[in-house]
Amino acid sequence: MRKLSVIRRTFTAASLTAASLVGPGFAILGPLGTATPTPCVADELWPQWRGGNQNGVASGDDFPTQWSESKGVDWKVKLPGSGGSTPVIAGSHAYLTYGADDQNHLAAIDLETGKTSWAVPLGNDRGNKHRKGSGSNPSAVTDGEHVYAYYRSGDLACVDTDGNVKWQLNLQEKYGEDTLWWDLGTSPLLTDNAIIIAVMQSGPSYVVAIDKSTGDELWWTERMLDAPEEAAQSYATPLNVTVDGKPMIAVMGADHLTLHNAADGKQVGILGGFNPDGEKFFRSISSPVALGEIIVCPYARGATLTAVNMKMLVEGKGDDAIVWFRDDLGSDVPTPAAQNGKLYLIGDGKANRGQVSCLDIETGKVKWQVQLPKSRQGYSSSPLVAGNHLYVTQEDAVVFVVGPLDGENPALVATNELADNEPFTVASPVPAGDSLLIRTHDYLYRVSGKAK
Repeated sequence: MRKLSVIRRTFTAASLTAASLVGPGFAILGPLGTATPTPCVADELWPQWRGGNQNGVASGDDFPTQWSESKGVDWKVKLPGSGGSTPVIAGSHAYLTYGADDQNHLAAIDLETGKTSWAVPLGNDRGNKHRKGSGSNPSAVTDGEHVYAYYRSGDLACVDTDGNVKWQLNLQEKYGEDTLWWDLGTSPLLTDNAIIIAVMQSGPSYVVAIDKSTGDELWWTERMLDAPEEAAQSYATPLNVTVDGKPMIAVMGADHLTLHNAADGKQVGILGGFNPDGEKFFRSISSPVALGEIIVCPYARGATLTAVNMKMLVEGKGDDAIVWFRDDLGSDVPTPAAQNGKLYLIGDGKANRGQVSCLDIETGKVKWQVQLPKSRQGYSSSPLVAGNHLYVTQEDAVVFVVGPLDGENPALVATNELADNEPFTVASPVPAGDSLLIRTHDYLYRVSGKAK
């Protein structure tokens, strides 16, 4: 197989540049007397991290672009524990995880009031190794009837929307210990009948499908690949994709992209060469994003972007399935968003921190770029496309709004600050009706941008 170092000579940078709550421990602050909550419809759904299509795109077109601590905040809830998980939404509730009192917790938050309807403990909280981490980094997933939560402790549980635990198991007890150098970040993936977990680490690495109804194993596939030291480790989340009409699971990490049949986990496509020089520390954090049959894989600590035609990969074309490659743009931690043939990413390296780029997903060519204000603050949240704007969250909870996305020259249109600027905001904003939920270090906010 040709290495990416060879491909790099073909696709050069120059050629492509152009009060108290029901649940224990919560305290509600708000509605602050400045905003009227916007009702959320009963069929509200943001079922998993990055949304139903896993592309970071919200449905609807009427979202707030300006708010502050004193204007446009519907409510603000003090969270009783630590966690980096992005909320998911089904019906009238948001669901999020946190660690408190040495226990993992899953909580249901009423979208109208900010009050918690229930909170359940789900195993022992293992805490954090990294200052940005926690034992509750993975986002939950929901099918509208049940919520599935996964933790650094290895605990995976199914809870119904009334807060009743239906089943619970520990993947590490069943399949092997956690050998990640840092804190688990991979979120579960929801399919029609299963919860998919990808475990990519120096020790036992695998992809497993757990029956949503029973907690039983449906299939298990080993994923030990030839990647050195920390490069064998991944914090990325797998993707549901469709290739030639067949449902598949895409997994990025350990210097490889693999494609698996959703029905049995069988590997049907593989692409290596993401780490041609054998760098020891190329762990994956940013997840890939797909549109149609093209999947874009950030890698090399934000130094590269590789677009792959998944159909060609399944056909055994190997590195000929690479559609385009760039070594001048990338994203190390935030996962790109994708919509209407466009790829949106936020640079988080020393050279490109705060650089928002929009690329043509078919060619990799830059359509436009916006440089956000220079800051020492980093970016761990993933960007959200909502309406005609892109929302980019800094680690101090400042949310930059860029748009209009259908304009010839999108620009920074708003800079929104909140009081909780304690490092680190790592969760991504999510849509709730025509408002947004923003999880900061210590609080959960609902912002509509509307004054009373």
